[in-house]
Order: sequence, then C-alpha cells, then structure tokens
Amino acid sequence: MKKLILVCTLFFAASMVNAQAWNGKGDQKIQVGLSGLGYGTGIVGTYDDGLSNIISLGVGANIFFDHNNSKYQNDDYGIFGRLNFHLQKPLGMPSQWDIYPGVDLGLLGKSGTYIGAHIGARYYFNKNIGVYLEAGNNGSIGVSFNL
Repeated sequence: MKKLILVCTLFFAASMVNAQAWNGKGDQKIQVGLSGLGYGTGIVGTYDDGLSNIISLGVGANIFFDHNNSKYQNDDYGIFGRLNFHLQKPLGMPSQWDIYPGVDLGLLGKSGTYIGAHIGARYYFNKNIGVYLEAGNNGSIGVSFNL
C-alpha cells in the first residue's frame, strides 16, 4: 500500500511539472462552468486566444436558467467578446497559476447590450486541464482546457 501511494504521489508530482496556465501569444483556452452572479444563474462557455504575452482576445456565451434581478428576467442568453490581461509573467507567478482582469462586451437577450468586467484566476493541474474562478458582473467557476 505504501508503494502504491508513493507511486501515485510521484506520478501526480511529475504531471504538475508540465502544468502551465498561460503561454502567451498563440495560447488557446476553452472554459466551461457555472455562472451564479450578475445577470443570472446558468452555464457559461468561453474561448480565449493569446495575442501577446499579456493580452488575449476571446468570445463567450451564457445560457441563463434563473435570474438574480427581475430587470433581466426575459434574458435567457448572452453572447459576448472578451479582452483579458494576463498577469502571470508580470507578477512572476508560478507557471500553474494565472490571474487576469478583463472586460466583456456583447448582446444580452432582449435587453440589448452586455457589458461586464471581471477578474479571474486559473490553476492548471497538468498541461491540459485546470480550474478557473471569475468574479465580476457575471461570475463563474468551472474547468479550463488547453488546446
């Protein structure tokens, strides 16, 4: 049993070595999660593409099942573009972590304009999969994938 635990620990540690939350220009991420703040409760999906060492441009979509504010009760979806500023390298963070503030602009159901700002964090367990948390106008938590 001790050998099994040791082997599993070594395997997990080895997989952590290749984990990298942000690679800069050309880096591509897909995130899928649950949203619970802002416009409503539902699911969210985003795609980000690295334009430089600190900037990414992406798109996203929300499907809302419940609304936190009666003002948005007829808005069942949101489609938006997003711009993020990745602070991993400027802050000298470990490669598994990335912190990124960003802005969103798009369409929100029948209301029209979808405007938001967020700050997010990603942690990668290995080179392919990690978790993320975003807080702001439309907060969410979920899984992040490297492409």
